[in-house]
Amino acid sequence: MFTIQTLNKISPEGLGRFPRARYKISDEGGGVDGILLRSANLHDFELEDNTLAIARAGAGTNNIPIDRCTERGIVVFNTPGANANAVCELVIFGLLASSRQVIKAVEWAKGLIGQGDAIPKLIEKTKSQFVGPELRGKTLGVVGLGAIGARVTDAAIALGMKVIGYDPFLSVEAAWRLDSHAMMSELLDTLYSDCDYISLHAPLTKETKAMVNAESIAQMKDGARLLNFSRGDLIDDDAVLSALDSGKLSYYVTDFANEKLLKHDKCLCIPHLGASTPEAEDNCAFMAAEQLIDYLEHGNIVNSVNFPRCKLIRNGPYRLCVTALPSPELIATLSSQIHGIMAIKSQSNAALCYTIMDLLQPVDIEEIKAIDGVIRVRLLT
Repeated sequence: MFTIQTLNKISPEGLGRFPRARYKISDEGGGVDGILLRSANLHDFELEDNTLAIARAGAGTNNIPIDRCTERGIVVFNTPGANANAVCELVIFGLLASSRQVIKAVEWAKGLIGQGDAIPKLIEKTKSQFVGPELRGKTLGVVGLGAIGARVTDAAIALGMKVIGYDPFLSVEAAWRLDSHAMMSELLDTLYSDCDYISLHAPLTKETKAMVNAESIAQMKDGARLLNFSRGDLIDDDAVLSALDSGKLSYYVTDFANEKLLKHDKCLCIPHLGASTPEAEDNCAFMAAEQLIDYLEHGNIVNSVNFPRCKLIRNGPYRLCVTALPSPELIATLSSQIHGIMAIKSQSNAALCYTIMDLLQPVDIEEIKAIDGVIRVRLLT
């Protein structure tokens, strides 16, 4: 019996994926094998010794202590792409809202209540203050071409926009997803200078924090419109506000509100609604549950942010899963101590080596734990 602790309200679509004969679902701790969460902050959370995995029903994992989990051999999963369509649709709304001042116009129109028959004339007299450009024929820069960035690219092209993408870590799989009309830029500065609209879809890392700052804004086209539906800390808020005041930027749309931004007339702050659709919540929860089950029962790892991808079809009655520090001697050492190996798969990243071995007979896991560099050992049947 596996115990899964939930730290947020999780969609029934995800929770229903766990067979109740093999899984206990609880929002309390105690003998927890896996944690399923959305935005709960785990940085001050006391992780139990027997916790094997954490699954985030969403893409971002900055609410999880990745380094601490890695040191303890805890796999951290996310669900990239599960909420991509929901975020993409909101980005398209953001593009439209940054150009056509529909929200302000609607608010102004509501102020006409009580004017009766004079309303049509008042509207015709004043509506010109809400004029804004069309998207068609304009150039959009998409920074980050993962699941969301790729969808935004395709949608913008369908609207008649030119799209320039930038992603130094673009995978082959992601490249195949892109519309063939998308152009690519090797330099971020070039994208900035060529685009009327810029939409950020980069992960938050030490390198990308405050990537939009006074220096990068200076590279942008005068009057550019900026959208951020990725992470609030990608932006230097003071630099953006200064650019809005000077006219260097025309408008800023973000899904991450704060006091400074809410006060500014040229900021549209959406209260983090990017993935707030029932479809996205169902997709994320289902995907997170699937990944937890596959790891807990079979040791397979897909979509982990701290472990290498490693998946092996079951070939024997016993499966040994070993997490260790990277070492060129590890496989040879394991093979010399283990008999009846039917299949083996081993993958490494900069921090860890993860190995799956299918065996004909059980093995003494205490002997495997004693190998230098080994962090965690599991024997599955």
